[in-house]
Amino acid sequence: MTTSPFAALVDWGTSNLRIWLVDSRGTVIGERQSAEGMGSLDKAAYPAVLERHLTALGASTDLPVVIAGMAGARTGWREAPYVETPAPLVGLSQHAVQPDGVSRRVYILPGICQRANNAFDVMRGEETQLAGALEQGLDNALFCLPGTHSKWALVEDGQLRRFSTVMTGELFNLISRQSILRLSVPEDGDPEANPEIFDAAVDQALQPGFALTSVLFSIRAEGLLAGQGAKVNPEARLSGLLIGAEIAAIRDDLRRHERAHLIGTGKLTRLYGRAIAKAGGEPVQLDGGLLVRRGLLACALSLFDHEFKD
Repeated sequence: MTTSPFAALVDWGTSNLRIWLVDSRGTVIGERQSAEGMGSLDKAAYPAVLERHLTALGASTDLPVVIAGMAGARTGWREAPYVETPAPLVGLSQHAVQPDGVSRRVYILPGICQRANNAFDVMRGEETQLAGALEQGLDNALFCLPGTHSKWALVEDGQLRRFSTVMTGELFNLISRQSILRLSVPEDGDPEANPEIFDAAVDQALQPGFALTSVLFSIRAEGLLAGQGAKVNPEARLSGLLIGAEIAAIRDDLRRHERAHLIGTGKLTRLYGRAIAKAGGEPVQLDGGLLVRRGLLACALSLFDHEFKD
């Protein structure tokens, strides 16, 4: 038996757009993705881009839509004001906004901000993945979302209590491409090629009294002084130092929770998993795409479930 779509779920980020047509149980009926993220659109373009993809998926003209991510940013389609921590992950739809210029019902979900203790921070999109993790029963957990700007989030009793954004990925790019270390770190290097070098750098960063800026130049010096045939992987060492320093800063949370739930895929997420294990934690891999759909579906059900008929 073929089911009818209940809603369109949209993850609209800075670089990419993903759309899923789902039934009320979250079963994916159709999906599309493109590079039409916020960074390539002006405000006037959003309605046409959305309708073009919905038409290609065969969505009816009255199918409702729920959107998470950068479409709700100040420079996106329409700003959805931040919810402040501690923020319940259930009920994000209560703070959704509706943009102008569309004939169907479209709801854009809010991001979450943090002001307490001058630890200013913001997120848009990741909170929907955390809401999806809550649907899996993870209402008391530590989460790590690796990326250019990685995020660590502490969820307690179903609330996002606090979080931090760490610019480790951007620092790696800046240091390896624009500092003196550009002469040592190859653009095509692979930190996974020599895991023992990565692990040793993580161990170094986890030691008491470690100071990142005092050891970075040693990467350049090692390359100059290493003898012929010496095993040197500057990219692995730089990655290990940076990721290790990041994890050292949240080690107390890691010790309390023991597990760190990783939301991400690919090489970077694997490196974070190795570093978490070196720090004595247990990395647990989660499917980010599934989580964002679950979070969006929970919001769609809250908004539209009373209208649904089998």
